[in-house]
Amino acid sequence: MSKILVQKFGGTSVGDPERIRRVANRIKSYHDKGYQLVVVVSAMGDTTDDLIDLAAKISANPPKREMDMLLSTGEQISVSLLAMALHEIHVPARSFTGGQVHIVTDGNFSNARIESIDTKRLSAELDKGQVCIVAGFQGIDQNQNITTLGRGGSDTTAVALAAALKAKECEIYTDVDGVYTTDPNKVEKARKLDQISYDEMLELASLGAGVLHSRSVEFAKKYEVIIHVKSSFNYSEGTKVVSESQIMEKITVTGVTLKSDDARMTVADIPDKPGVAAEIFQVLADKKINIDVIVQSSSRPDRSTGKDRTNTIAFTLPIAAVAEAKETLQPLIAKWGAGNISADANIAIVSAVGVGMKSHTGVAASMFKALADNGINIEMISTSEIKISCVIAKDRGKDALRLIHTVFGLDKDS
Repeated sequence: MSKILVQKFGGTSVGDPERIRRVANRIKSYHDKGYQLVVVVSAMGDTTDDLIDLAAKISANPPKREMDMLLSTGEQISVSLLAMALHEIHVPARSFTGGQVHIVTDGNFSNARIESIDTKRLSAELDKGQVCIVAGFQGIDQNQNITTLGRGGSDTTAVALAAALKAKECEIYTDVDGVYTTDPNKVEKARKLDQISYDEMLELASLGAGVLHSRSVEFAKKYEVIIHVKSSFNYSEGTKVVSESQIMEKITVTGVTLKSDDARMTVADIPDKPGVAAEIFQVLADKKINIDVIVQSSSRPDRSTGKDRTNTIAFTLPIAAVAEAKETLQPLIAKWGAGNISADANIAIVSAVGVGMKSHTGVAASMFKALADNGINIEMISTSEIKISCVIAKDRGKDALRLIHTVFGLDKDS
């Protein structure tokens, strides 16, 4: 019986005609082995960025629906060219948009979520021996509008298709040959991992590791699809993202990350009473502004003036969302007669991630001591069962990343 395999090739993998031909030859090698192949493709190289720049020359604030219509064309170019390349080497192939294979999403333009996939058309084509080339990053809503899944959404398309088709594995081909202990461009001693758990990969993705889109990992975990991250430029084994139960050795810390595109927002002198924090973060959530680290100061009553107690809440958010967040919170500040809102973009977030933290003590202490011994001040802290994040000054970010990588024995020569 034929085996279904979903493969995804990123923009650099199909960046020019020669690379597209190389991808076609790789696909042929799998097709010749009897695999039923669904191949998800991103837009070529910088096509998406070029389309965004083109839109900016027409409109300072283009409607999101029209942006989705525009950006979805990048993937359509890739899928058609790859199908042509496969035909040239005598591999039967057909290209499809997200809508043509019934990837149905909600109506949240530019950041849509997949609601359902009807696999009948894909299954019928696979049974005919066709390689199905599907445009990543896109779908259609209930009203037949084209929607996009957000940057990196082709990963989500691929894993969602693997889940819908009940494929056990989804191969993600990119310009790196696997998942590393940290960004090898920032730390020369970074090591490639053979395996990593879904939860670790989710944490790393949410903290800025750009290898996989976090929503794709959520899909994989939910439907138990193994993600195999490989390089499209070599044939090395890569890294498998699997369930925690399949991890042979649960080391204390698996990876460290550095996130430098966040800012810290501080909302001062707000009423210290139930519901205030909920109101702040609800209005931000309604605007789909992602919040990471949150710290609330303790407060005491001012006995000299008799005024109500107040406190201060600080949180981190993407720098790009600062202006919208300020505008969103201003009516609440006015309603409460609270203090001011300030933002500081001169921060970085360094994090250590590992399922081994569940069974090892002293991880936080080791991290905090290492930073302190090197004169790096911790401004905010956030933890989960498998993660510790510290907000520090941006100009010490790379120092902290290398330091924590070494402290937890992740360097190549450790």
